[in-house]
Amino acid sequence: MAESRPLYLGPRLRRLRRELGLTQQAMAEDLEISPSYVALLERNQRPVTADMLVRLVRTYRLDMAEIAGDDGEDYARRVGDVLRDPLFADIDLPSLEIADLAMSFPGISEALLRLHGAYTREAQALAEQRASGPVAEENEPVREAQRFLGQSRNYFHAIDLRAEELAAEIEQTGGATAWLAAKGVRVRFLPPDVMVDSLRRFDRHNQQLLIDDTLGPSSRAFQIATHIAHTAMRSDIVAVVRAAAFAQATTGTLVRRALAGYAAAAILMPYARFARAAETRRYDIEALCGLFGTSFEQVAHRLTTLHRPGEERLPFFFLRVDEAGNVSKRLDGAGFPFAAHGGGCPLWSVHQVFRWPGEIRTQWLELPDGQRFFSIARSVTSGEGRQGRLKVTRAVALACAADEAGRLVYADSGEQRFTPIGVTCRLCQRADCAARSVPPIGRDVLADDYRRGAQPYTFVET
Repeated sequence: MAESRPLYLGPRLRRLRRELGLTQQAMAEDLEISPSYVALLERNQRPVTADMLVRLVRTYRLDMAEIAGDDGEDYARRVGDVLRDPLFADIDLPSLEIADLAMSFPGISEALLRLHGAYTREAQALAEQRASGPVAEENEPVREAQRFLGQSRNYFHAIDLRAEELAAEIEQTGGATAWLAAKGVRVRFLPPDVMVDSLRRFDRHNQQLLIDDTLGPSSRAFQIATHIAHTAMRSDIVAVVRAAAFAQATTGTLVRRALAGYAAAAILMPYARFARAAETRRYDIEALCGLFGTSFEQVAHRLTTLHRPGEERLPFFFLRVDEAGNVSKRLDGAGFPFAAHGGGCPLWSVHQVFRWPGEIRTQWLELPDGQRFFSIARSVTSGEGRQGRLKVTRAVALACAADEAGRLVYADSGEQRFTPIGVTCRLCQRADCAARSVPPIGRDVLADDYRRGAQPYTFVET
């Protein structure tokens, strides 16, 4: 027979009392016990007996399973996650001791969790401050726009619904060109020397949409859809920007441009049809490209937006970097930890796919706190189409939670060998990383003139 453990409900009991607006005296009268006994229960200096549990349930009409749930197990799991931080790697922390701490001292456990959370937030803020350097003020509108998109999880309900309605109209009319013609706008494809360094230009006087004729089919379609977004959906986009009340006009301009691109993708890949196809094809990006006549990057971008209430699909994080490591686009549809700073770890395959142009590379990732992800990365090239045009090659990556990777066709082959990566060197406490560029915040470098370790830095044990 399993040994029964005393039940301590201190923090939960205190929270219940405060939610009910009761003093310890009032709760004591309700339960027919002394106020001092209530205080002892709340401080976990007395266990909750079976009789007391029944009194709580009957008096306050509570659910027995909810009130008697084991906080200790939850604390043990959360504290264990915190203590797996490489910062504590040199300390022996047996799981039994962690369980005892969580079970016997939930208050201390909660304090530890709050302290580590504050440490993590401050470290991230400091890393962002150091990374921004002297040009922080200049780049502020970009960061504000990125924060706005991130807080919205890159999903805008009103815009997506309107784009889906437009997509149905366009299909019934016979395509985007025919739909524009019905509105009195003629689409013309002209050579680059006539376009004068423009990929798309609207001639208001003659009501003509001019498109560079060297663009590929997916780029042509996207440019036309972007024009439709800027005109037919202008009020929808402006409403979102105005509601956000950005501090700087430049931020509003950047967000308006991003939302037009979002709307264009939603027109080309209407939500319901695209979401069904993504699930049916198991998120095979190349198959989706063929179905919707779009590019790899356009599909990858659209996959981060599938958060319609009641019709949610697999959440993704999207990153685009150039060969110098500069992050030009970062979209988060899942609240992943590397959304604010991520992309700078050279061990992530997104920085290596330039060696294999056009080839998809998959990778299992593990962050210092133990969180695991599955990544898809591939190089993409813009500027193709004619001799003399500057070609820019970037890498794009999609990442999802590792336990959801089975829904992706890309996870079918290969074993799960996890690569340890960091959000950024400044926040990564892995002491044994040979790819590190700078020490992490809060660690002192060991002064040792007579030994050179295999890693760039050796740290003082704290």
